[in-house]
Amino acid sequence: EVVNVRSSSEFASLSDDINQTVDTLKGYITAAEKRIEQELELARTIQDSALPKNFVFPRSDFEIFATMHPAREVGGDFYDFFFVDQNRIALVIADVSGKGIPAALFMMRAKTAIRTLAESGRSPAEVLAQANSILCEGNDAEMFVTVWLGVVDLQSGQAVCANAGHEYPA
Repeated sequence: EVVNVRSSSEFASLSDDINQTVDTLKGYITAAEKRIEQELELARTIQDSALPKNFVFPRSDFEIFATMHPAREVGGDFYDFFFVDQNRIALVIADVSGKGIPAALFMMRAKTAIRTLAESGRSPAEVLAQANSILCEGNDAEMFVTVWLGVVDLQSGQAVCANAGHEYPA
């Protein structure tokens, strides 16, 4: 049955109220989507700034380059490289489970733990075992990270590495 809402002032008022509510909700949704896009872009910028960008070293016995292009605005993939001492450089390739901001936050925890432990002089296996313990503590979301960690002695050319469920690097 067709009801002519304009024939009844109550229906007309109700229809106007519903339309006004729908328009207001559309405005809220548009504003929320814009805010989320801005926050994701900021998170991507912060995450990107945590990755090494300086590929120039005051030595000529090696070169290193890296880049990363996340599938989404932010994610859990990361790489790192840093000197453990004057002649040994650590190389890290990792991927946190999941995507989005939670993975990015867990990535920052993992990256910090791995780097801090590696800089203390521990072996790659010890670093990954202890980082695992640190990351499991208070991990109610049950997130995990796969990691390949290698330490290259630049004088001898030998590398010691450990793998925690990650694909082997080429």
